[in-house]
Parts: sequence; C-alpha cells; structure tokens
Amino acid sequence: MFSFDQIQSRIEEGLRHLQYANPQQSLYEPVKYILSLGGKRVRPALVLMACNMYKDSVEEAVMPAMALEVFHNFTLLHDDLMDKAEKRRNKPTVHKVWNENTAILSGDAMLIFAYELLGKTETEYLGRILPLFTKTAAEICGGQQYDMEFESRMDVSEAEYLEMIRLKTAVLLACALQMGAIIGGASEQDCEKLYRFGVNIGLAFQLQDDLLDIYGNTDVFGKNIGGDILCNKKTYFLINALQQSRGEQQKELLHWLSETSFDPKEKIQAVIYIYNELRLREQTEAKIKEYFDVAVSLLSGLDVLPERKTVLVEVCSRLMNRKF
Repeated sequence: MFSFDQIQSRIEEGLRHLQYANPQQSLYEPVKYILSLGGKRVRPALVLMACNMYKDSVEEAVMPAMALEVFHNFTLLHDDLMDKAEKRRNKPTVHKVWNENTAILSGDAMLIFAYELLGKTETEYLGRILPLFTKTAAEICGGQQYDMEFESRMDVSEAEYLEMIRLKTAVLLACALQMGAIIGGASEQDCEKLYRFGVNIGLAFQLQDDLLDIYGNTDVFGKNIGGDILCNKKTYFLINALQQSRGEQQKELLHWLSETSFDPKEKIQAVIYIYNELRLREQTEAKIKEYFDVAVSLLSGLDVLPERKTVLVEVCSRLMNRKF
C-alpha cells in the first residue's frame, strides 16, 4: 500500500511530465499556471487510493487521475471567471493574471486535454471509465447552471441547494473513486459503494467550504473570507437564513442582499452576525456530520481488508478537519 505522501508524489510527477502537443504554446501558459498553484490534489489521489485498495500497482490509474485533475482545474478556472473571484489558492486567478478571453479559451483547451489524457487509459477499462467521466462532466455543468440560476432566485430550498452541490462538487469525487476501483478490479458492489461514499464525502466537503468562507482563515483556506456574502451567493447559510429569519432580522438581511453600494467589511460582519444569531454554524456542522457518518458506514462495508482502507480513511479525516 502507498501512503498518501507517496500518492501525492506520484501525482506531482505525472503533472510535471504532461506534454502539451498544441503548437500554440501560449494557449497553455494559463493551464500550466493554474496547475502549478498546487492544492491537495484530492481527486487524482482518490483515483490512485481506490485503485490501490484492490491492486498493488497504481500505474494503470495514473493517466485517468491526471485527466481528472486537469478537468477539475478547468472547472475552477471557469468558475473563478463566472464568480469574478480574485484569488485561488491564495494567488491571483487566471483571468486576473491574463484576461477573461484567455481564461475562457485556455479553459476550453484544458477540457480537451483532459479527454486526451483519459484516452490513454488501458483499453480494458476505457469502455467503463469514458461514459462515467462524460456523465460526470455533464452533471457538473448542470450543477453550475443551477448555481447561476440560484443567483436570481430568493426561494431556493435546502433540498435544491443540496442537489446543486451534489452535481457541482460531489459527483467528481465519486467519479474519482469509482474510476480507481474499476481499474483496481473491484466488484460492482464495491464500485457502487465507493461512488456513494464519494457523494456523501463531497456533500460534507462542500458544506464545510460554505462554513470556511465565513469562519475560515484566509491564509490557510487560500481564498478571501466572506466572498460568498459579498456576492450574495446562495449557500447553505444564506438559504437557511432566508427561511429562518423573521421580523427585523429578516429585514436587515434583505437590506444587505439588495444594497448595491456598501463597505465590504461592514456587510460581511452584519450578515455573519445574523448567521450567528440563527446558530447556522451549529446547524451546518450537524449536517456535515450526518453526511460524514453515512460515508464512514459505506466504507466499512467494502470487501477489502481494514488495513487497505487506512489511507483513504486518513485522507477523508484530513478533508473534514481543515483549519478555521
């Protein structure tokens, strides 16, 4: 079994040796930039970890893992552009370093490149992995569409929000785990359990992201705190605040949502004050634990020796204990 550090080293090695065949190399400078920003490489790591649970060698899973990491960063590049985000992993976003048109085009190139890498998967697995990857990519686009539609709605329900983050975030983690399991030779039952495990971990992970945007440390989190509040983004916190607030509290919240000229710090503080009054941090933490507990139960049901789950358990514990 490989440790998480060994898996990360293999991923970084793979990323360093990526070959960009297009002669227009300037097209790939933003690609190299966003991939160089680092991060935990969680999604490709999940591919290799899932494979390693069933097979000692992970080499056949490396190219699909690279494809998933390139695809993930493509979604981040375009998300940052749509959200007008200025920082990613504590560095300027691609559209800030270059411009919006470059971000769009280089993002498109990343998507194509991801499919090129995926096409290097061993033939015996490609027939199952390609449809899974394509289905996941389409679902992520659907999740992003929901996210954009929510911007103009004030009646988004908790259930709708959870479905949006399932599509936008959770299914990619689930895809990563199932891809690794397929290459590792896992049974259909275990492939399905790992997929469901990924969905539940992904939901917990995104809810924690919502929480970190409010209560996180920008130096650790890598993004400006309160960004979701400033752009009135429909998060688990805001949706529940709109549903649960009453009287003056709701009036104050609606005031900040409709205000177009404001001091950013003042707005962040005012909205967080309402969230604290409603005890939304505690509600969110309880929901995170609910999804995490389901994930743990699915992991315990896998048909592998307990010691072969160790690294995956360790990584998921790290994911759910990010710094505030």
